This record gives sequence, structure tokens and C-alpha cells, in this order.
Amino acid sequence: VQLVESGGGLVQPGRSLTLSCAASGVTLSNYDMSWYRRTSGKEREWVATIERSGGGRVYADSVKGRFTISRDNDKNMVYLQMRKLGPEDTDVYYCNADGRWRWGQGTQVTVSA
Repeated sequence: VQLVESGGGLVQPGRSLTLSCAASGVTLSNYDMSWYRRTSGKEREWVATIERSGGGRVYADSVKGRFTISRDNDKNMVYLQMRKLGPEDTDVYYCNADGRWRWGQGTQVTVSA
């Protein structure tokens, strides 16, 4: 299984970004999928989870109301739409299914003026 995250970048506070997660070697529709984030020296933090059908979504309190997780099972993709970004959202973002697979390289999100 290979997970490839993309879509990160440098943005100003208050702006938006959408991250993408592409998977190969696995059919994502069989799994609840999550986004996580971590910077060097810190524990990996869970951000959001979407049920395999796309019906149920849960979020960490720190992103609730600002981030939206979604998926396209036909494309084998998972997304994270991030709005109203702040410096506290600066991190490397990863997707996975509860750590079931080897972690991808992640995508760096930097929020700075």
C-alpha cells in the first residue's frame, strides 16, 4: 500500500487549502479514513475521520468548523478542505486508516504572514 499526500503549501492566515490523499494497492472504500498531522518532535495528532461510505465524519476540536474531510471512492481519494487557517495549523499532514499502513511522506502546510 502506498499513500501519497499532496496539496500543501505556504498560505497566509485566514486562507484556505485543500489536501489530497491518493492510495495505491488498496481499495479505500473498505476503510474509514483519517487525516493526521505532526511536526518534528511532536506526537502525531489526529485531525479528522470519515466513514468508508462517506456518511459519518468526526473532527478534532481544534479544527471543527474549519476543516472538512471528504472522499471519492470511485477515484480512491480522500480530501481535507481547510479554511480559516492559522499558524497553529502549520504541520505535515498525513492520511491513513488508523495507522494500518506505512505512513506516506505527508504534505507540508505552513501558515504564515
